[in-house]
Amino acid sequence: MPMDEQPTDFSEIHTSVMLERTLELLGPALGAPGAVLVDCTLGLGGHAEAFLRAFPELHLVGLDRDPNALRLAGERLAPFADRIDLVHCVYDEIDEALESLGIDAVEGILFDLGISSMQVDQVERGFSYSKDAPLDMRMDDTAEFTAAEIIATYSEADLRRIFRDYGEEKLADRYARHIVAERANGPILRSGRLVEIIQAATPAKFSHSGHPAKRVFQALRIEVNAELAVLERAIPLAIDALVVGGRIVVLAFQSLEDRIVKREFQARASSTAPAGLPVELPQHRPELKLLVRGAELADDEERARNPRAIPVRLRAAEKIRRIA
Repeated sequence: MPMDEQPTDFSEIHTSVMLERTLELLGPALGAPGAVLVDCTLGLGGHAEAFLRAFPELHLVGLDRDPNALRLAGERLAPFADRIDLVHCVYDEIDEALESLGIDAVEGILFDLGISSMQVDQVERGFSYSKDAPLDMRMDDTAEFTAAEIIATYSEADLRRIFRDYGEEKLADRYARHIVAERANGPILRSGRLVEIIQAATPAKFSHSGHPAKRVFQALRIEVNAELAVLERAIPLAIDALVVGGRIVVLAFQSLEDRIVKREFQARASSTAPAGLPVELPQHRPELKLLVRGAELADDEERARNPRAIPVRLRAAEKIRRIA
């Protein structure tokens, strides 16, 4: 390391959400020598580092679609280099990643969903509506599809659809209409210009209900990165990868993600026996046992200390039966 280059202070750029609770829930599955934990959203490696310190014989597989995150996490986790494998992939490729490493099944799986604080803080990536930047929003900056392309090429109906479905935006029709009208006057390439259009299209009576661009930017980010489609594929694959007794924890930060996780967990934690069957046959027994009641929130102390924890919804389950 050059004399004038200081090591990255990760505590200054990211605080892991519900870290102690995540350790508590996954811990019972990770104590045996050779246990494997898959961190499907490695990010800056905050959760990963805590698990590697807490379980000296744990092997960690870290997945992330963002090459910059993998590079920084590799720096952070360098002291554990002999116990980690970092893989550049989207988390719906978990089965392929494990197969490439010769791993048949794992004891623990963690998802910390959504955008990372690092990605928001890198202004040039265009995730934030509060700072002017190119309309990019790619979590993997080696991919080609950007938010600018959506704004330039999607029909008014498709813009309306993603704003409504992915942003839960009440003014989806109005915003889509104004964007299509404005792009006829010239390309919309920067976040600042898009924010101006949205603000101009927002009726005064809505001006006090949060930043008008928040939900539009969320919708664009989800569409650019196919986040919900990826999650719908990933959760079943992750559950399938668990050994019996293995555990999965998912941290979701918005209702659309949490709904997908809730649906899959509840389906796999329910008996498949037909109604009226007098005896539940083994093949109908639930595959999962839910470890928390509903979706668990961060406590008041953490919410006050770390505002990013305010929207989090945690769900956790244990694999109790393997389906052949």
